[in-house]
Amino acid sequence: MRKIVIVLMMLAGLAVAGKGRAQERFVFMPQWTAQAQFAGYYVALEKGFYKAEGLDVDIVHPSPTQSTLSRVQNDEVDATTLQLCQAMKVVDGGVPLVNILQTSMNSALTIVSRRGMDPLKQKGARVAIWSSDFADMALCMSAQEHLDYEWVKYASTMNLFIKGAVDAAVAMSYNEFYQLAQTGLPVTEACVYRFCDSDYNVPDDGIYMRRELYEQKKEQALKFAKASRKGWEWAAAHPDETLEIVMKYVRENHIATNSTLQKLMLAEVLRLQIDRETGKREFRLNPNMVLLASNLMMRNHLLTHDVSYEQLIDH
Repeated sequence: MRKIVIVLMMLAGLAVAGKGRAQERFVFMPQWTAQAQFAGYYVALEKGFYKAEGLDVDIVHPSPTQSTLSRVQNDEVDATTLQLCQAMKVVDGGVPLVNILQTSMNSALTIVSRRGMDPLKQKGARVAIWSSDFADMALCMSAQEHLDYEWVKYASTMNLFIKGAVDAAVAMSYNEFYQLAQTGLPVTEACVYRFCDSDYNVPDDGIYMRRELYEQKKEQALKFAKASRKGWEWAAAHPDETLEIVMKYVRENHIATNSTLQKLMLAEVLRLQIDRETGKREFRLNPNMVLLASNLMMRNHLLTHDVSYEQLIDH
């Protein structure tokens, strides 16, 4: 009997020690402000998925004065989200990256015409495009299709489009597209070009780490990817509760938006996660998509060297 008591006491001591073990800190920075685009990560934090993996995850959003990429390059954060084309340009620029989880399987890019026309029939049109490099496939498509667009750069609002200063605008299907719809402007499918339905369907967001840091923190990186995937899967199964979690982060970060827009954004982000070949959420980088992106970007002088699938994954 005494031996049994001793064993039980030892097991209890191990359990207490396990609970008291320090969590491994992991800093994650999405590439934009708080919104449903990053819902799966908020869910993973709120539901304890990261904690269950032994991670103390800190989700921080970028500031206007310091970009996400600069923080990644300076090891101020462990991981960030980047569109595939963005990541390839970083690698081409001499900063090796590793994709630890691919959340998007399709492009959210659209071109919306203000004139009620098919954007592909508006050669020479004035088209608003972000001043940041979020729309490389739009540049590739316009060049390949000989559209001769006059690109008009804007920062973050759709005012140029709303006021009629441009003929069309590049917009994310989960964000600016719905912002336009909320203004009451007549936006119909007839005047929208969706890249996800075209030969330029290059996927958007994945989670990336600087390769050197990844090699140092590989175990934590894989745990973070596993818990993040679980967060996205939970979000897909519980969209209403996920929206409540998103709005909590929106309020905490003082983001000017509304629950209707965030609900639409969440549904579209989840839709774009579905692989068209398998009909499932694959959460993997597709080698064919990397090849497509590299070929198009090289052809249009957006890369100086081919960037291969092997350069973006763990070996």
